[in-house]
Amino acid sequence: MTARAGEGVSALELARRAVQLARRAGAEQCDAIVVAGSESTVAVRLGEVEKLIEAGSLGLGLRVIIGGRTAVCSTSDLSPAALEQFAAETVELAAISAPDEFAGLPDPSLFGRPADAAALGLYDERIEALSADEKIRLALAAESAALAADPRITNTDGASLSTRVGEVALVNSLGFEGSYPATSISLAVEAIADDAEGKKRNGYWFSAERSLSRLGDPEEVGRTAARRAVDQLGARKPATTRVPVVFEPMMAVSLLRHLAGCATGDALYRGATFLAGREGQPLASPLVTIVDDALLPGRFGTRPFDGEGVASRRNVLVESGTFRGFLFDCYTARRLGRATTGSASRSLESAPSPTASNLVLQPGTLTPAEILAGIPEGLYVTALMGAGFNPATGDYSRGAAGFWIENGQLAYPVTEVNISGNLAAMLADIDAVGSDLTWFGSAAAPTLRIRQMTVAGR
Repeated sequence: MTARAGEGVSALELARRAVQLARRAGAEQCDAIVVAGSESTVAVRLGEVEKLIEAGSLGLGLRVIIGGRTAVCSTSDLSPAALEQFAAETVELAAISAPDEFAGLPDPSLFGRPADAAALGLYDERIEALSADEKIRLALAAESAALAADPRITNTDGASLSTRVGEVALVNSLGFEGSYPATSISLAVEAIADDAEGKKRNGYWFSAERSLSRLGDPEEVGRTAARRAVDQLGARKPATTRVPVVFEPMMAVSLLRHLAGCATGDALYRGATFLAGREGQPLASPLVTIVDDALLPGRFGTRPFDGEGVASRRNVLVESGTFRGFLFDCYTARRLGRATTGSASRSLESAPSPTASNLVLQPGTLTPAEILAGIPEGLYVTALMGAGFNPATGDYSRGAAGFWIENGQLAYPVTEVNISGNLAAMLADIDAVGSDLTWFGSAAAPTLRIRQMTVAGR
């Protein structure tokens, strides 16, 4: 798949043109990123198609650096005359920006190898070939399975199937050129069950993959959404206490994302992370190893090079409980006297910044049933609400729902509880890691058990 502009120009050629025009206009260093693609979304509800949208997009982001002064601008008008004017205006903006001694492109020795892109499994021609009728059929199959799964499922909030077929191209003035195609497909269902006193219980489930063959079976996605709704019928609020808390894989992923947001060079130099000063020190339980791997074939965060052209790599964040280090792009690495970890991410409108790619908490050996066994009383978390996390301190407090555990078994559903602690203490208090590694987008985790947390209920 090669993206084309209106004149039949490839995404890579558009990026080249922008760099050439910016250099001609006075840029000392510059890079251009082009993102092209076509998106489609099908939404169905109660057996009827509610929405069918297909759209294309093509945009370019340009970063210009002159004497440490930087400007980043974006445009979707890529005609020759408009692109020339855009490049000149971006150079003018850079010339009046505040200087920053740490601004600059990567050293060419760090550049990635675009030829590696094909081996990473980012593109599936079957997704590009899906017809509108086939997309509708998949969405309808998922919703139908949800409605048929249990007579207590009386409604749905619909099912949706979305696809994207696109290409990313990056060119800079130091000789880097690279592009790669990418596809994605996602299927989601939300089922609704009637509870006592007119209450509704919603159950949501989804599957999101780079390839059609990896997409979850539509009927299984629907049945899972229905089960999650029915499982919450009769949910009650337990008394406030301190007990073991078990996070199902999807909820464990949320802990990973909290940690990853604190483990960036941006957070470090801004003084906005509780991880400052902890490199090389114990942080989590020895059972915990967390990696960020941009080279895992076929995953959402996979890429042959990062947002600056630096070769992608595998970074270890936590190894057997020890915090190994932060994720850096070139700017934050220079500012802190470190080396980039190939973790730059960028949009058309913004400068690069370090972010995680594919986060993985390595699995253990216990089954979920073995993790529950031996817990006389505790909480099994299947849903989290709110944004109660402070990256600077690690303090954690979020609404939760799930099941109360009694004598090693899921006893009854619970809702409207709050779980609180500190992320560093929570990580250190993990005393069981499951074998059920499960992917959710660009992150994966197994079931986790934290020895004790405060659960606030009635």
